[in-house]
Amino acid sequence: MKKYISLTIAVLTLGLVSCEKELIQNPTTTKVADNFYANEAEMEEAVNAVFATLQFTGVYDTAMPAVGELPGEDAYDETPANDGGNYGMLDDFIVIPQSSLIADVWEDTYKGIQRANIVLSRIQEVEFEDAALKEARTGEMLFIRALLYFNLVRTFGDVPLIVDEVENPQEYFGQARTPIEDVYAQIISDLQTAESLLPVRNENNRGRVVKTAAQALIGKVYLTRLNYSAARESLLKVVNSSSHNLIEVDRVFSIDNELNEELIFVVQYASGINSNGEGSDAYRMFNPTGRQDGGMAGTKGHGVLKPDFFALYDDADSRKGVFVGQLESGLAYNNKIAVPTTVIGDSPSDWVVLRYADVLLMLAEIENELGNSSDAVSYINEIRNRANLGDYSGSTDKASLFVEIDLQRRLELVWEGHRWFDLLRQGRAQSVLGITDTNKLLLPLPASQIAADPALIQNPGY
Repeated sequence: MKKYISLTIAVLTLGLVSCEKELIQNPTTTKVADNFYANEAEMEEAVNAVFATLQFTGVYDTAMPAVGELPGEDAYDETPANDGGNYGMLDDFIVIPQSSLIADVWEDTYKGIQRANIVLSRIQEVEFEDAALKEARTGEMLFIRALLYFNLVRTFGDVPLIVDEVENPQEYFGQARTPIEDVYAQIISDLQTAESLLPVRNENNRGRVVKTAAQALIGKVYLTRLNYSAARESLLKVVNSSSHNLIEVDRVFSIDNELNEELIFVVQYASGINSNGEGSDAYRMFNPTGRQDGGMAGTKGHGVLKPDFFALYDDADSRKGVFVGQLESGLAYNNKIAVPTTVIGDSPSDWVVLRYADVLLMLAEIENELGNSSDAVSYINEIRNRANLGDYSGSTDKASLFVEIDLQRRLELVWEGHRWFDLLRQGRAQSVLGITDTNKLLLPLPASQIAADPALIQNPGY
């Protein structure tokens, strides 16, 4: 993925400036931070730059999908020595602070947060022809900032909480890690404000952040915090909005049906735009080394699915062979990412962050926790019937329903970056995966950050 504007964590304040030297020289021909953001057009550029960070390696191009899946029980790294062992470390719970993947997550995420902070600090001073558009852009920035902090806090625990534009790089250093409760409070506040500002979904704003995206993410955040009633309230808003539906299995991830009504929020990619590529690297990184569809050799094998997982699909399940494929060798793989047509690291597939099937499965889990078994079964059946499995006919006691809901989450949402975080929020990571060292439930802060800023204290066990 082309990184439109390359920044380092040490110079977060440069915003849209291409390099520190240019800022020091302050050339009149360069749009430096002090004289940028002066009008609506420039603010739109700034907003686009925030969206661009979601495509970075450390966010949804490869790192966060890997963080969300490889530690789980369904995927593994077929070639753990590749790429410096960074993906294999995730799979084996031996991540070290020197991991470049962890550094990418931290740095790229904070780049996005800083860019969002810049827009939020300056947009109120900019006049827009349409006040509703200004509100929508503000809501988008709050949503993205909340999403990025949600990723950080689930990955590292306590993290520095920065919600203002950092105008002097030195202001960034010396800030200790903020307690997780305070970070979550900010996430929820941002999302609630975003919900009030964002528009409803329509044909003209497909691909933008809309009201249901904020509602779905609020629901996921509350579910992570085990606040079932609040999660239910927010997720029901998505259902009752009539903005989203389940569609045919083979159309959900089709590249000729992008931004369809099942998808609530995606990170958009496109291939073949230029020689550098504007596509995702996920196909190359996460497919078996032996997969060469379309003559595209060079896959890395960092996200192969285990044979016992593929066997979980019933033969009648329409997701089998569509969401998940299998090579003649028996290796299974995520089939939700389209084969590149130009170069191996240039897949056109968008990365799906939130979709309606996840909302229904979260609601099923919530209703089961609240003791509403009939409602839980109703949501389960929507997922099962779309997959050609028919209604659920098993026991409706809480434990049995949980097993079915958990199974459907695995089969439906495989390789969408949810499994590890599901196990964490449910408190089952240790029992399911046999983890004996609870320190491994969080990843280490990057060694480079610890070395640069003594105020940052490393997570225990690292």
